Amino acid sequence: MAFTAKDVAALREQTGAGMMDCKKALTECGGDMAKATEFLRERGISIAGGKGDRVASEGVVAAFVSDDSTIGALAEVNSESDFVSRSDEFLLLSNKIAKHIAMNNPKDVETALAQTFVDDKKSTINDLVIQGTAKIGEKLSFRRFSYMTNKSGVIESYIHMGGKIGVLIDIACDKKVDKKALPVIKGMAKDISMHIAAFDPKYIDESAVPSSEIEYEKGILKAQIVNDPKAKGKPGNVIEKMIEGRISKYLKEICLIHQDFAKDPSKTITVLLQEQSKSLGINLSIARFTRFTMGEGLEKKVDNLAEEVAKLSK
Repeated sequence: MAFTAKDVAALREQTGAGMMDCKKALTECGGDMAKATEFLRERGISIAGGKGDRVASEGVVAAFVSDDSTIGALAEVNSESDFVSRSDEFLLLSNKIAKHIAMNNPKDVETALAQTFVDDKKSTINDLVIQGTAKIGEKLSFRRFSYMTNKSGVIESYIHMGGKIGVLIDIACDKKVDKKALPVIKGMAKDISMHIAAFDPKYIDESAVPSSEIEYEKGILKAQIVNDPKAKGKPGNVIEKMIEGRISKYLKEICLIHQDFAKDPSKTITVLLQEQSKSLGINLSIARFTRFTMGEGLEKKVDNLAEEVAKLSK
């Protein structure tokens, strides 16, 4: 029985096994999908057994930063239950994936899954996920990642609440960072990462805010002012000034460098950077940051107790 690339993809979707494993299974089984699924299960490759269509919406965000702080990565790995996401086995897998991303810089998740794990030349990342699924007994998946490198800067990370939120930040430096300055910058970067985890800024500064977002916000503000009885009768130029003032306030709220520093609200993030720059004699700035909230955008599993009881009573 012949089979096509679509059959291979369908078997992969059904079992979670790698593409080459699926192709081999179909070849060995003459293209018979049922036999190929059993072939994979017998070899411990398949995550079938009903797991392929389950919802993996729990999990953690893991981080890895190189010893010299020039490379870092975040990786979100998902499981079906919060209980499993807190297990040593799952956390070890998540940390392995984060390290692999940092050391290999894949272009996307699919590329990463096909790569040979950096600390085990015999297994791919996909193999590790499948093996973890078989061992733990829940559907596991590697969802997304963020990679950063800056040979003349400092990369730092922060993981909040055991992996519920992860932050990766890149601090740019205009001079080479020596051994004395590195721990100071890393400490500041960690503090700013904690701030980002808590306050969730959308952008570094105004230059990163899309003009479409500003125009949309202006439209909302204009409607609010026009519908405000207190603003009735105000001339157009006054209304425009009111809009500009509120837009300025809005930008300060969503831009990281203008926010009041979480650990010391008497200063903004900009002031913190200026103080550290002056102290170290190095011009420091925030080049970029990534903030992952575990499970954001994923469909959450909803248990129906009535249905479960009905099933048990049959």
